[in-house]
Amino acid sequence: MADVFSILFYEPRIAGNTGAAIRLAAVTGAELHLVEPLGFDLEESKLRRAGLDYHDLAVMSVHPDLDAALAALAPARVYAFTAGGDELYTDVVYMPGDVLMFGPEPTGLPPEVLADPRVTARVRLPMLPGRRSMNLANTASVAVFEAWRQQGFSLPE
Repeated sequence: MADVFSILFYEPRIAGNTGAAIRLAAVTGAELHLVEPLGFDLEESKLRRAGLDYHDLAVMSVHPDLDAALAALAPARVYAFTAGGDELYTDVVYMPGDVLMFGPEPTGLPPEVLADPRVTARVRLPMLPGRRSMNLANTASVAVFEAWRQQGFSLPE
């Protein structure tokens, strides 16, 4: 099992958020996994601009579907982030190799993905009542830094 965390974006639609996740992966040592179809071209200027010059410093993989992504990441624990999650993200005890999965903007993860038996838990970030969701890249950042904090900000080998 890898000694880093994996960020999994399921069918992302906004290039800027994925660009920010590339930068997040580069600065934390996390791996970024994208599940197709993507709502943009990987060469899109917004993706490049948001990722700045971090593209070469990030580990990123693109998978044709969720099954392929989860097979590549097995036997990792998979935490699905959703506004309707059962558990607060701070209550999870994260381990290196865990997968932090996020859904597309603006719909989030679909019910069939949330119900997938390979999902370890559905987790959420607290928000004020009546708010739909947070920005995808911001949510991923909060989650990755909490997981990394729990590991003492140890560096990947």
